[in-house]
Amino acid sequence: MNKGVELLAPVGSWEALVAAVQNGADAVYLGGKLFNARHYASNFSDEELKEAVSYAHLRGVLVFVTVNILIDDSEMEEALDYTKYLYDIGVDAIIVQDIGYASLVRKAIPNFEIHGSTQMTINNLEGAKLLQEMGFSRAVLAREVPAKEIRSISENCSLELEVFVHGALCYSYSGQCLMSSLIGGRSGNRGTCAQPCRMQYSIVDDRGTLLNNWDKSHFLSTRDLNTIEQISELLSLGIRSFKIEGRMKKAEYVAALTSVYRRAIDEGSCAITEKDKKNIKQIFNRGFTKGLTFGDFGKDFVTLDRPDNRGIRVGTVLESGNRGTVILLKDKISKGDGLEWLSRDGSTNGLKSPRDISANERFFLQRVFDAKVGSDVNRTSSIELLENMKDTYNLDTRKTPIIMNVKITIAEPPILKLSSKDHQAEVKGDVLVQPASKAPLTKTKVEEQLVKLGETPFYAESIYIELEEGSFLPVKELNELRRSAVLQMQEKILYSKGNSELSEEIYRRAKKQAFNLVRKDNTSTGLSVRVSSQLQLDQMDLSKVDRLYLGFYENIENNLRLLKAHEVETYFWTDRILYQKDLERLGEIVRDNYDLIDGISVSNLGSIMYFKGFGKKLHGDFGLNAFNSLALDYLEGYGLHSQTMSVELNIGQIETILRKVGGVKEAVVYGYLPSMVARNCPMAVIKGCSDDSGCRSCRFAHGFRLRDRMGKEFAMERGEGFTTIYNSVPLMVPESLISFREKGITLFRLEFTVEEDIRDIQSLYYDYLNGKINRSEVDDFMKSYKLGNEITSGHYFRGVLER
Repeated sequence: MNKGVELLAPVGSWEALVAAVQNGADAVYLGGKLFNARHYASNFSDEELKEAVSYAHLRGVLVFVTVNILIDDSEMEEALDYTKYLYDIGVDAIIVQDIGYASLVRKAIPNFEIHGSTQMTINNLEGAKLLQEMGFSRAVLAREVPAKEIRSISENCSLELEVFVHGALCYSYSGQCLMSSLIGGRSGNRGTCAQPCRMQYSIVDDRGTLLNNWDKSHFLSTRDLNTIEQISELLSLGIRSFKIEGRMKKAEYVAALTSVYRRAIDEGSCAITEKDKKNIKQIFNRGFTKGLTFGDFGKDFVTLDRPDNRGIRVGTVLESGNRGTVILLKDKISKGDGLEWLSRDGSTNGLKSPRDISANERFFLQRVFDAKVGSDVNRTSSIELLENMKDTYNLDTRKTPIIMNVKITIAEPPILKLSSKDHQAEVKGDVLVQPASKAPLTKTKVEEQLVKLGETPFYAESIYIELEEGSFLPVKELNELRRSAVLQMQEKILYSKGNSELSEEIYRRAKKQAFNLVRKDNTSTGLSVRVSSQLQLDQMDLSKVDRLYLGFYENIENNLRLLKAHEVETYFWTDRILYQKDLERLGEIVRDNYDLIDGISVSNLGSIMYFKGFGKKLHGDFGLNAFNSLALDYLEGYGLHSQTMSVELNIGQIETILRKVGGVKEAVVYGYLPSMVARNCPMAVIKGCSDDSGCRSCRFAHGFRLRDRMGKEFAMERGEGFTTIYNSVPLMVPESLISFREKGITLFRLEFTVEEDIRDIQSLYYDYLNGKINRSEVDDFMKSYKLGNEITSGHYFRGVLER
């Protein structure tokens, strides 16, 4: 067994827990009923969590609980009390996304181990270092991090690293996807994602013209990750934990994947047979990719034709017509297996096999008339495989070996000692051993009773019996001796696995102190603008902007001198996805123009760490997902001079937050918000790209859109190694500026991205904010604007759906 690497299995039900443990997981991760990103999974009640921890710990398995959503101020105390419960029942670690919540746990429950969720978008060394400074023990890396970058992080930071090795993938960087949230209010950051990435889209140009042959395909639907053949390479990268995705999957899936990855880790990929690979494919697949970590890109990363399980090919449609359909099955089929094929209209059809079918048998489907001749017939579920997987966890075979020592002496109580590698238990019987009047005890009889460990998590590796001749003890006393010793052994194991006791008084005091924030005053307000191109900057009225975020790096020195001459506070704007080479490149740009800029806007945790020592003011952008007062307070304490509030907050939540923290807080009041930020590119499918080496010169990098089934169009832009997909309509709330200012917002942000005409919008916002026009003039502008444009007020007046 590879002792240095942990196999971490997903658990969405009690049966899945048993399946994971019995098939070799070193650790499991699961969610309670509260605060986890799989809101629609079965999940565990508080009492079930306690039982799950005991079950796993008695079998040497760690338990991590997901508390991995953004948490609202009104929920924070409940979240902390829930976390204390998790600590008290012995949970080994929590998996966390929210920075504010993490800082609270660190203060109130300082010994609780915290893992940074993949939704924190840790994709560079600096981000890992920041988590380590915050007191995290592990980072679940973004699933897009290249192998070379993983190795660099591992070699230069002692933080434990965890990576996904199998299962469903998000198209966007986790934590940076707002598409479900913006379209329907179901936020992935709050655990209620509606998975719009699995829907069909068409690709059109800026004029709305459909590209030939690219109508209604699944451009954003990823294949499932499968790295079973890359295990040896992954083992060489310094990763601590290999994670299987699948808390929404059935126990049989968990069993199948856990068992095969267990063997691959222990024995290497060479130990994986063709049958193993077939079983992996059969249990569930959307087609497989080895992932962006290992260079899959474009068509190798997505599955255009369908977003769901397709099973494995077992036959072909030979005939189909008015009499029915004939299929030829190349593989043996069992009664109850799921079979599926294509209809002539391109849709899928299927049934459960009504009987066992032999290989190479022709099978007549009497009531199927429209199957596509030549279509593959796939088996989407295998009764035999499911039953085989159930067999792997129907019996409790993961038991701890113990040595039993029993001493039975006349006129003394019997003594039983149990010992394992790490623990010992000793009990004395309640009655004295008697001299035998008829049938004395034998060693065979004593052993027979004591090794009956049944459903306990132990088995007797050996037993040593010291028995005085002529002794007698009732069988029920031997059984009670065994039960008492086993119970004591279990208690000792669970106690040793538990967390150190947390004083209620210390906890209450720490909680009170953690919530006691000091509000910062700031009375000045202003208009901030982010521009993404020279065209936009050239249109700017530089007398009508208080802060400018420069989001492009061409003609930098001339642009900065122009802004300096107009006394515009200027920040370099930096992307949400930056790898080490990107940080270093930007670092050089900052150094070269140091005296011409006032600050740097950051949207990545690694960027904070990297630019903190540059001596410039730092602004935290909305990619940091600061969703509550504790997050804003922590980040300000870490060095952020000003911050943009999460775009998923409503105005009531913002008002609550700003009553507690104050300071320079910014709200986005105009812009096409980014729905997704993805390393893969939808246009790579059109062009047939195998990697992203040609992005800078690609004619498809700009000017194209995704059109959804409702006719909404989402602009796409390819940047430095990733694609941004923008919302179909702009956020636009000029009439609310004054009321927002009264709530405590100090900076009002215009986020210009794909627009070409910006001057009128800039003037509208600036003039109203500064009293140069009145509300009726704003209303007139908006009435005219809406005649030709759709807009949204975002989440300001609705918020995201509650958990």
